Amino acid sequence: MLSLSQSVGYAIQALICLDEDPLKSRLVKDIAEDTGVPAAYLPKLLKKLNDADIVASKRGYKGGTWLRRAPSQISLLDISEAIDGRKWLGRCLLGLDECTDSRACPTHEFWKATRQEIEERLRKTSLEEVRRFNQHRIPQAEKSHSTEL
Repeated sequence: MLSLSQSVGYAIQALICLDEDPLKSRLVKDIAEDTGVPAAYLPKLLKKLNDADIVASKRGYKGGTWLRRAPSQISLLDISEAIDGRKWLGRCLLGLDECTDSRACPTHEFWKATRQEIEERLRKTSLEEVRRFNQHRIPQAEKSHSTEL
């Protein structure tokens, strides 16, 4: 099953907690506590997001991390490329090094089209949309009660 990496998932969860107002910046330990993202791993993700101009941060007194722009202006493609790089989808679905446009494997055309669709969907899906979805999720305790008969 194809999905975004766990690191991208962690980054999205961390970004959901942030505001674009530097006065509402969050400390790494608070983000980790609120999201469950491992506290030792989170600074590495935030560094990549900072390098990609998605977040900003300040050390020291009144320091913390905040979004550089509105969540509606940050796409899931921006986040995935910041964390996993540009070639995160891979060139060949089967992982064949010799698969190219001129020497295509049996899944080449399918994967090329699918890869473009995935990129376009991620480009059009904003962090704001994920944030809205996350605000309406069912707490884990309620889920377990709703499935019990």
